[in-house]
Amino acid sequence: MRSALALAFLLLAARPLDAAPTLTLAEALERARANQPQLQEARATTDAARAREDQAFAPLLPQASASLSYQATTANFAARPGAMPAGFAGTTKSASFDLFNFWNAGVTVSQVVWDFGRTTGRWHAARASVESAAASELVTAQTLAATVRGAYFDAQAARALLRVAEQTLVNRRRHLEQVEAYVAAGTKPEIDVVQWRVELANARVQLANARRSEGTARARLVQAMGDEGGLDFAVTDEPFPAVDGEDADPAALVDAALAARPESAALAGQVRAQRLTLDAVEGGYWPTLSVSTSLTEAGSKLDQLAWNWSAGASLSWAFFEGNATRAAEREAWATLAGLEAHQVTLRQQVRSEVLQAQLAVSALREACVAAAEAVVQARERLRLAEGRYETGAGTSLELGDAELALVTAEVQDVQAALTLAGARSQLLTAVGR
Repeated sequence: MRSALALAFLLLAARPLDAAPTLTLAEALERARANQPQLQEARATTDAARAREDQAFAPLLPQASASLSYQATTANFAARPGAMPAGFAGTTKSASFDLFNFWNAGVTVSQVVWDFGRTTGRWHAARASVESAAASELVTAQTLAATVRGAYFDAQAARALLRVAEQTLVNRRRHLEQVEAYVAAGTKPEIDVVQWRVELANARVQLANARRSEGTARARLVQAMGDEGGLDFAVTDEPFPAVDGEDADPAALVDAALAARPESAALAGQVRAQRLTLDAVEGGYWPTLSVSTSLTEAGSKLDQLAWNWSAGASLSWAFFEGNATRAAEREAWATLAGLEAHQVTLRQQVRSEVLQAQLAVSALREACVAAAEAVVQARERLRLAEGRYETGAGTSLELGDAELALVTAEVQDVQAALTLAGARSQLLTAVGR
């Protein structure tokens, strides 16, 4: 079974690139947003935070309950000391096991009037947590986008290197045919044929490795997208565009990143939620005022129930709880201090990421220009070496060195373009876009 799957993978990876449907970077990002389970998990976390906000708001609304009970009970009277005048305390009927029905139905409505911010503080804290969760969801989305972009760039580079390997094989086959003709004419030594046959065999090995790497890169892209589809696609050759503002003043770029990064918004939401939680905890030092009303009907027969109505207010104050409120307050203060320190760390991290990414983009643009120039010069060197070999002025070794230099320059050109695209992707993430 494994060998069959491996064979299918190799056959699919070896499919001509131009024959497969293309997948653009925008389409890959859209697939990831639709299918990636990490993003779905982040969305579920945000939905759970919204549900907790509703739960925290619920105590601020009136609380209503209804009850209906039935009892089959005896009616033996038991005098309770102090409940009746002393002259009647001893008068009771004889005990009996006769049972009587008793129904009791009631509706109660209660409302917390004021509790010094305990309930409202919890609600506001839960609402701030929703904002933090939504920002964290955006962090996940941006991280996912960066991962997909990186996988897409790797697939682009693997495709470009596959084309280099294919062209190298074509060139070496052509050179072998030329050398065989020269050797047959007696103008070149036979060792030149052996050398180019070795070069051709090496080119075949490199092509097989390039095909495997290209198929593996597409498989990693599928994993990054969270897609369960096959590898029957090819990435495009579209270059990753320059990031708007990549040449801007570093200080301005850092300020924009600090304002736009969702991590900053998520952490700010956590700080607000913790401060509101602290207010709610401190409200525990004070009493709670609530009002209630109830309507009941009771009796031994459903058609002969007696109703009663009551209303009241209560003031409760747990003025000592074994220092539990004080300990909770210390914990809330310590958590708040940790979050504020984390904000400072995040600002320093964002500044470092933006500056490093901007410097990398600037340096790699120059590297791409140099790599492209190296390819031009390497092609010219190969052309001259081919001419010298044809006229007998050059050697087979010189020709081989020139072709190897061209392959090396083309690989470096592909790698430089890939590295620049990756640096621009990192800059895009660093500035919070």
